[in-house]
Amino acid sequence: MLAVNLLCAGYRDLIVLHDVSLSVGEGEAVGLVGANAAGKTTLARALTGLVRPVGGEIFWDGVAIRDLPAYRRPALGLVMVPEGRSLFGFMSVRENLEMGASNSRGRANAKRSLELVMDLFPVLGERINTTARKLSGGQQQMLAVGRALMACPRLLILDEPSVGLGPKIVAEIYQLLSRVFRENISILLIEQDVRRCLSIVQRAYVIAQGRIVMEGSAETLLGSDDVRRTYLGL
Repeated sequence: MLAVNLLCAGYRDLIVLHDVSLSVGEGEAVGLVGANAAGKTTLARALTGLVRPVGGEIFWDGVAIRDLPAYRRPALGLVMVPEGRSLFGFMSVRENLEMGASNSRGRANAKRSLELVMDLFPVLGERINTTARKLSGGQQQMLAVGRALMACPRLLILDEPSVGLGPKIVAEIYQLLSRVFRENISILLIEQDVRRCLSIVQRAYVIAQGRIVMEGSAETLLGSDDVRRTYLGL
């Protein structure tokens, strides 16, 4: 589905990503883990067209999309939940969800997607007319995921979904992400919380200083002395 080959990207004269290669197949849950400022968010933005790469290539179903504008990528099924949620705070839950279905793929599947969102996040249905800024942090994260699901993604990129949330809410969010994966939606989960990320993905990549330094199954990475020492404090 998604294949990234030797991708380089950054901001003006600052190159953040250096020859990054990774892939996510149909029906896979893949993690990207690393410390703060390792390049995780830059990669997410490059994949979704918000940062223009300066080298390498991004393939979607075998077709090069590196230069495809960001606004056209959701129609392919490539959708991101950004770090910090980026909701429209003055708009209602319903209106935020409707915004998620604004591309052609989302509009064509809006009814089914809304049913899925209401099933996954009943609290959003209870607060459907509430403005987003009045929701709790956990509810806002649910809305951000729900809005992305309204676009009917084939691959859902989640950038740091646990940031700013308490442990109990994070555990709930991760249970819901496991359910999303069971809906045949592939996931690229980008996280600092290595242990939690590796608990739900099948395999993962470790990024450090803009480079992929390790990859393998979740079980293999959890058993790695380097990962345990550097990221788990063991």
